Amino acid sequence: MAEKTKLDLPVLLPDIPDAADACVVRLLARLKERDGISDAHVAPAQDGQPANLCIHYDPEVLPLSRITELATSAGARITSRFGHALLDLPGPTHQRHARLLGDRLRSLPGVIEAEVSAAGKARVEFDHDSITLEQIQAALADRAVPPPATGAGDHAGHDHAPGERDHGEEGHQHDHGGIFGANTELVFALVCGALLGLGFAAEKLIAGAPDWLPLACYLAAYAFGGVFTVREAVENLRRKRFEIDTLMLVAAAGAAALGAWAEGALLLFLFSLGHALEHYAMGRAKRAIEALAELAPKTAVVRRGGGTEEVPVDALVVGDVVLAKPNERLPADGFVTKGDSSINQAPVTGESMPVDKRAVADREAARTNPEGIDAAHRVFAGTINGSGAIEVEVTRLASDSALAKVVKLVSEAETQKSPTQRFTDRFERIFVPAVLVLAVLLLFAGVVIDEPFRDSFYRTMAVLVAASPCALAIATPSAVLSGVARAARGGVLVKGGGPLENLGSLTAIAFDKTGTLTMGEPRITDLVPMPGASESELLTTAVAVEALSDHPLAAAIVKDGTARLGDTTVAPASDLESLTGRGVRATLDGDTVLIGKAEMFGSDGVAPLSPEAAAAIEQLRNNGRTTMVVRRGARDLGVIGLLDTPREAARQTLVVLRSLGMTRMIMISGDNQRVAEAIAREVGLDEAWGDLMPEDKVEAIKKLSAEGKVAMVGDGVNDAPAMARATVGIAMGAAGSDVALETADVALMADDLSHLPFAVGLSRRTRSIIRQNVFVSLGVVAILVPATIFGLGIGPAVAMHEGSTLLVVTNALRLLAYRDPRSRGEPVPTSVSG
Repeated sequence: MAEKTKLDLPVLLPDIPDAADACVVRLLARLKERDGISDAHVAPAQDGQPANLCIHYDPEVLPLSRITELATSAGARITSRFGHALLDLPGPTHQRHARLLGDRLRSLPGVIEAEVSAAGKARVEFDHDSITLEQIQAALADRAVPPPATGAGDHAGHDHAPGERDHGEEGHQHDHGGIFGANTELVFALVCGALLGLGFAAEKLIAGAPDWLPLACYLAAYAFGGVFTVREAVENLRRKRFEIDTLMLVAAAGAAALGAWAEGALLLFLFSLGHALEHYAMGRAKRAIEALAELAPKTAVVRRGGGTEEVPVDALVVGDVVLAKPNERLPADGFVTKGDSSINQAPVTGESMPVDKRAVADREAARTNPEGIDAAHRVFAGTINGSGAIEVEVTRLASDSALAKVVKLVSEAETQKSPTQRFTDRFERIFVPAVLVLAVLLLFAGVVIDEPFRDSFYRTMAVLVAASPCALAIATPSAVLSGVARAARGGVLVKGGGPLENLGSLTAIAFDKTGTLTMGEPRITDLVPMPGASESELLTTAVAVEALSDHPLAAAIVKDGTARLGDTTVAPASDLESLTGRGVRATLDGDTVLIGKAEMFGSDGVAPLSPEAAAAIEQLRNNGRTTMVVRRGARDLGVIGLLDTPREAARQTLVVLRSLGMTRMIMISGDNQRVAEAIAREVGLDEAWGDLMPEDKVEAIKKLSAEGKVAMVGDGVNDAPAMARATVGIAMGAAGSDVALETADVALMADDLSHLPFAVGLSRRTRSIIRQNVFVSLGVVAILVPATIFGLGIGPAVAMHEGSTLLVVTNALRLLAYRDPRSRGEPVPTSVSG
């Protein structure tokens, strides 16, 4: 008979970024190949626990100890062989360069996957047996690549650390440095323009100017305007690629060969100027993201050895106590141990108002369970202290802080392609060869029509310039980059272009109830003891058992029950067993105690409820209460009624979402249907699906997904399976939850539902700008190609071509200034077009 076991995935593959990593697929494949293992799959993170590897096996073929040994061994081999790296390039590039670098990396032996963003980030997965991290960095720096490695070398394991830079002597060829630093290309372009103007004036306007002066000015303009273009063209030819840079150089050379020096100089001036401004614009978008990393201070004042000393933030260790003066940025994640203050958490969570913080009552308990610390005591690196001096005990290293994880995940998001970008990439692969075929036909047009080769050549160059899809290449990446950066600045983490686009095209949103639409802090409202039992017996039994559980309802019973009991002694229970989705079983003074939903009784061998208990449950549920039945031995002691408090922001958030055009919003809950409907009415929802087990929530999302794109909003912990199945998984309160950060496609860093309309509105604006950009870029090509075929010159074609490129980039940068419509009192857009 088959049995199953679960092993923590982070233990087997300690450095994978998430459970969707390719290394997890490799591990599953290796295990499934073994005799005795019938299945292996990943169970998503939930209830605060990491993702598990679930293995179904035959104990007669493979004992449990051997299963663990096999999984551990396979994980170790995969970890030592396959690496992941997120690398910084030494400066902003543009989309054509990014695509070229990505192709170059993927062509290296041992590189499994590589994506490079226009903001200068490269995400690489590679095989240590075939290539080392240094060889990948050397390829990015355009140095000669050494022979492939024969072993794992010095970089065994996964390399996930962000921000690794190549500081080689030659640097990266696309850093566009020079005598004027990063602005060299822009200065050269302006000098080219000045020389072009001087040459034109000498030729047309200045009487008596020497004949050689205009030509000398044009030649100098060629030199200044073409230096960077030549660099790019040479690189493209070395890589056997025919890109726009090569095309412009050929067109300029062709103009010179025809004696049209002024036109060729104009072409190079406009192209180099457009190139330089494109770099500037993308650099600005990149700096918006890099600014996140600069929020945390570099040093911290820490108590050590009976005194205080200033140390680098990277030197802080878990357990250190740091001092935060008024109006200073906090250096680390942790909890307040001394003092009170109001903290401006906007840099991390996007919350508009400061949040009051106070010292924990039990420092040891907070240290034991840092993830369970109440928000009133927890603080984050990069946030700004108010007027009170506080002391904070560090719970995370600098590299593991919420801010550091946001920076890392945003950097990774830059390299994720959106659906529109994948479409434009496919379009270009077809379009560019078609244009080259057209150019060859036009080059020999003189065979068919009566015109000199000079005219055919000129027309061909003009068509090639007009048809180059520069604006199309940058249209989507620039918008995605700006949108991701703006979202992060507003306390919303969006993991790439896919979720960013999908969020703006949802047909439905499903909300978990507990902790999402409600506070997740239920209170005891009713105690209904059965005949023969007292309120005291009911409460002491419930408190004794639920004290062993970490469920929110259990915590509520323990907290309120203890307060109601006063000084009454509660005997300890033991042997707690969780009956997922139904309740718990435990032992108290030799008696078996069952506490849970009414549906647990009368099934699976459990005796049905007494008529009195069933009647009490019916009445409480009619009043919108969540009910818990307490049975000790064969006696029903009574029913406890609880009510979860709706969030203050829930109703207003749903109103704003409706104004955004979101017509279908559903609450899904494990509570009784009538309880779910009562909460739904209170927050303003028309649909509520209750009585759902965790697996039922996944099926509910599948049903909604069949009708269109659906988002699942939850806390990212016990909602992880449903969030993973949704088109977009949205987690709240992600700043304090590692699991939420890992499992969500979109993470609201604050535990505040009101940030959801900002995310949806920004996504719709981003989709609108992407569509505008694609329309402009394709429209300009559609106009210019026939225009150049029928005689439009190279100069005007280049002007419109570069103008469209700058237009789409500038349009995308508008997203950096996006503001939540509610914050400026304007009507919220009601259509996808934004």
